[in-house]
Amino acid sequence: MKLINYDAVKFEEYKNNLKLIGSLSLLFSDSDDPWLDYRVPENLYCECFGAENLARSGVTADAKLDNIGIGIKTFTEGNKHTWQKIAEFNKARKSYANLNGIDKIRKISELRNERIESTIATYGLNQMIYHCVIRNKNGFHFYEEVMDKINIDNIRIISESESSIIFTDELHDYNFNISKSVLQKKFNTEEYYDDVYVEVATNPFEVLRNGIGSIVTITENETAIIPLYSVKGGVKIVYPKSGLNQWNAGGRPRSIDEVYIPFNKEIREKYGDFFPDRNTPFKVTLPNGKTMSMKLCQDEGKALMSNPNSELGEWLLREVLRLEENELLTYEKLEELGVENVLFEKSKEGLYKLDFIKLEDETSEE
Repeated sequence: MKLINYDAVKFEEYKNNLKLIGSLSLLFSDSDDPWLDYRVPENLYCECFGAENLARSGVTADAKLDNIGIGIKTFTEGNKHTWQKIAEFNKARKSYANLNGIDKIRKISELRNERIESTIATYGLNQMIYHCVIRNKNGFHFYEEVMDKINIDNIRIISESESSIIFTDELHDYNFNISKSVLQKKFNTEEYYDDVYVEVATNPFEVLRNGIGSIVTITENETAIIPLYSVKGGVKIVYPKSGLNQWNAGGRPRSIDEVYIPFNKEIREKYGDFFPDRNTPFKVTLPNGKTMSMKLCQDEGKALMSNPNSELGEWLLREVLRLEENELLTYEKLEELGVENVLFEKSKEGLYKLDFIKLEDETSEE
């Protein structure tokens, strides 16, 4: 199945690049079958089609192409009906650990749907799909399907054991591995829409010595990673009357959306003059493409706020985190959605961009 009408020239470039990298499989694997690390299609997809790379954000999409969120999967063909990991909920374990059977699966499904909804809202998407690169002994197949939310009303358990629960929503089949907190989906990939033959080089070092193409030099922008939470006594928390719950503080009337991102002393010392001084506002491009005026506020610039100060809360609390008005944000909620840290990126021209990022010591979404 094919869901996106790709430019033919760009798609041919994409295939040829995958073919080239697949030919070097013996650098990484003892098998004669073509091999791909899952990061390769993620990066090549964005490079060839001009998509925005979201893989480091830890959300349910690895790329954004126009207003479509793309979950990029790479796996072995097998019998064309394979279980593949689509999400992990280890950090949300406390919310479902004491539930059993259908109640556990309903909670897992709610968490999965919340992540999809949050990703759609955060990046201004109209649709979510899977783009699959499927490996077999001859090369790679290409397959796409819609990334559906789980229809909770239609859930039916197929089988259950101490280690896993297999269930269906009558549209797709899922398998929740209880011990690993991993949700898998069955991908039925018989109807692929294109393929590429890959000849694995018997001596990949010779291919490298002879040159495999031009070398591209990438100039990295400056970045700053800032937690959305605070740490007290070694425990991660969101204070009930400050930070992203500033709207709940006393002292004066406040907008229900008034928030700020904590910019504590340790973080300030780490990133020095990454941001302008307190008297200088700066424009930030959000993941959905909109811009927001922000600046450092409060004593010693310990808070990142928007102007007006409710704009950040309207976007972050309502659109991304999907909280109701007067609902306190907790660290557990940030964990469930996988949006614990924000990444600010600054170009050489002084332009700022904000995104979410999954750190190396945190479990990846997919």
